[in-house]
Amino acid sequence: MLAAVVLAGCQTGGSDTSESKSAPPLLSGYTCCNIRHEAGSDWINELNYVGWPMIPLGTQASITSYGRQRAAVTIGGKPMRIGQDYTREQLSLEQYMARWIVQRDPNVKLATFPANIQAAIKAGKVMKGMTREQVIMSVGYPLTQENPVLDAPMWRMWMSSFGEYQLMWGSDGKVKDIIGDPLTKNMIVQQ
Repeated sequence: MLAAVVLAGCQTGGSDTSESKSAPPLLSGYTCCNIRHEAGSDWINELNYVGWPMIPLGTQASITSYGRQRAAVTIGGKPMRIGQDYTREQLSLEQYMARWIVQRDPNVKLATFPANIQAAIKAGKVMKGMTREQVIMSVGYPLTQENPVLDAPMWRMWMSSFGEYQLMWGSDGKVKDIIGDPLTKNMIVQQ
């Protein structure tokens, strides 16, 4: 009888599932945008630096498991890791991962854009006249901690740890100017 009381206490004490957080869903779909990973590594994060190898938007992707501020994923058949290094205070891990892996193939939308915009996105570059959606498809989301509001009139972006550029948005929701040093602009702006 004592064993039954102890077992009953173990089953209910301290493991109330109604209060425990469940893991975010294991999403499956496509990469939202061109994603860059650290060279020679399987690590992906918000930085998305231009000099790193690029995984094209619309690559099949799925989350296989979660860790602390990261997810193990399979992208294009390869195991990778996506880390939430810079958006922890602004986005939940579930919100963060839902940015990376989307249900609809973005290549369908890409095909509806003008040819010059398509070429810029495929090259992972930006250009005047792009919408916010097109910029995200091309170079990924801006760092949330520096750009908490996506409809702000300016996005602060990074080509590398020292290569900052800003995207200035017009009232029409399109890039009206790209500000940066000549080297950075040469690397990021579609000519």
